[in-house]
Amino acid sequence: MLTLACHCGLIRVRIDRRPDYIHECNCTLCSKTGARWGYFQPADVAVEGAARGYTRADKDDPGAEIGFCGRCGSTTHFTLTAGAVAKFGNGVMGVNMRLADERDLAGIELRFPDGRGWAGEGPFGYVRPASIIGEDAGLA
Repeated sequence: MLTLACHCGLIRVRIDRRPDYIHECNCTLCSKTGARWGYFQPADVAVEGAARGYTRADKDDPGAEIGFCGRCGSTTHFTLTAGAVAKFGNGVMGVNMRLADERDLAGIELRFPDGRGWAGEGPFGYVRPASIIGEDAGLA
């Protein structure tokens, strides 16, 4: 089990397992929130504390609501919007893995999807090859 927390500790996120991989997306939302997303089933994630939500206004169907701490501003997680749930089902929730200690993520593949170039349908392209977290630091 991993317990992650925002900078001030007001919001805690508990997950029962490590993610299979982590995305560091280059879309404007992900890059400006500083998130690296691990993906989980919503039932496998427990968020404690009152997160504030932000849904981007620059898209007709934004897809996700970003949760963040109203006190320190740390991005903590995302949930799918009603439109995305209707389109894809409620099978995914994102957790900002930057909140974890990197040693707890050693050996996990870090992928770099091209969110800026993604049209919203089909698979992502990638802007550079994947890497393994901790490999350069001798943690893997």
